[in-house]
Amino acid sequence: MTTQYDADVVVIGSGALGSNAAYELAKQGRSVILLEAGSRIPRWKILENFRTSSRKANFNDPYPNEPWAHTSYDPEYLENTGSFNFRPGMLKLVGGTTWHWAAACWRYLPNDMKLKTLYGVGRDWPIEYDTLEPYYQRAEEALGVAGNGEEDQSGQGGKAWPPRSQPYPLPPDATTYMNQQLVKRLAPEGYHYIHEPNGRVTRPYDGRPACCGNNNCMPVCPIGAMYSGDMHATHAENAGAKLVTEATAYKLEKGAGNKIVAVHYRKPDGTDVRLAARYFVVAAHGLETPKLLLISDVANSSDQVGRNLMDHTGIGLLMIGDEPLWPGRGAVQQGGIFNWRDGDFRKQHSAVKHSMSNAVPNRTITERLLKQGVIGPELDERIRHDAARWIDVGTVFEMLPNPGNRVTPSTKKDALGIPMLSVHYDVDDYVKAGKEVAKKDYARFAKIFNAEVIEDESGWQNRDHIMGTVIMGSDPKTSVVNGDCRTHDHENLFLATTGVIPASGVINPTLTGVALSIRIADTINKEI
Repeated sequence: MTTQYDADVVVIGSGALGSNAAYELAKQGRSVILLEAGSRIPRWKILENFRTSSRKANFNDPYPNEPWAHTSYDPEYLENTGSFNFRPGMLKLVGGTTWHWAAACWRYLPNDMKLKTLYGVGRDWPIEYDTLEPYYQRAEEALGVAGNGEEDQSGQGGKAWPPRSQPYPLPPDATTYMNQQLVKRLAPEGYHYIHEPNGRVTRPYDGRPACCGNNNCMPVCPIGAMYSGDMHATHAENAGAKLVTEATAYKLEKGAGNKIVAVHYRKPDGTDVRLAARYFVVAAHGLETPKLLLISDVANSSDQVGRNLMDHTGIGLLMIGDEPLWPGRGAVQQGGIFNWRDGDFRKQHSAVKHSMSNAVPNRTITERLLKQGVIGPELDERIRHDAARWIDVGTVFEMLPNPGNRVTPSTKKDALGIPMLSVHYDVDDYVKAGKEVAKKDYARFAKIFNAEVIEDESGWQNRDHIMGTVIMGSDPKTSVVNGDCRTHDHENLFLATTGVIPASGVINPTLTGVALSIRIADTINKEI
């Protein structure tokens, strides 16, 4: 009897990773169904929501938070049982969380992928940097990455690194006055300030206008110069993929030969739908992907699904320097200090990255001054003075995979009767040792800028970089997927999520996730 399929491939999740995989499959003539739990919202509506919101600091607020598609800031959706309040800024709508990312598009270093071999901690990747490099290039082209390919991104002041087969698709944005002044004062003190490669186009590209410096990347780019996953969801549709919104996947069905034969999804009205396909790609975020696997009882012979949760848990420094820097024009972040990105020190403590925010600081400054009782003309004068000199340092730390840090289905259920999320997360000694190094840098930064320190003990902060939850490895006993992102347990089930990343480094993982997703599509295209 001939098996009837609804599609060659079903992709679950329409964020940047899922939509890029769907597009790469559809443009090769594969029949693709792309499922999205949330709705499709136009950019103008998100902008209107932001303008009318009284909660400007909540970057999830302009986006829908539906009973069947919660954002992660909904306290009912995500409960914490560990020592740290783990709450990344996840969205559920067509395009996913890249609607409000800062669009940093770093590559991992070759050494990042050999952490265990070189430094005796954590895990190695099961693939080499050279294997991933062509896909990094394709991911950069897909996202329209603008960057400087002449710098040593390891932060060691050497030759251009990591290796590249081609230049960045677009030239870097011009260095802002603030960043010019930061470099001028930090470089003589031995700090290597590296320009950030960014998915914010510097000239018209793929139907997107050049960035005009709105400085509103989070919570939403008002003109669409910054990449967001909805762009490739549209590309996938134009290539022939079928996009189904308000479709929450709740079960992956196993069949003969331990293959996945169908996905079941539920609509807001309670209607259940079953879709059969040759291949399945789960691209439902680093928290939702393991949840779906766990409630489906699939891909978990290793007992590693949901475990090894890593974020670049960080700390922050706020200062008022001795000269006007005028942050707030251009990208919300343009570069960082990478001295502690790689080296033998990783045997003892985490890698460390410092980034200087270029976001408009007026709200934070005004709230602080009002609490001090400053009002009237003095308030206006102080806002201008402090905002011009504001230095906001965000620091991230390299996490190691720890099976005790994990996401599991909650006992609480959403409006569709599907379990929500429970997270247990603690910060380990490897990161705490890195924090001591960062604090010494903070003291030096304050001295370099003759600064008034406003806050240098922020406590641990979320950084929204979810990794490890469906961890990659060569041994099926200790990992969920292999180097192709194919699950060890089911040959036709692939996971397109940053949750596969086994070694976190200190760089934003989205570009790597897109590169891996394009590689997944290539693998499936060859096999169909």
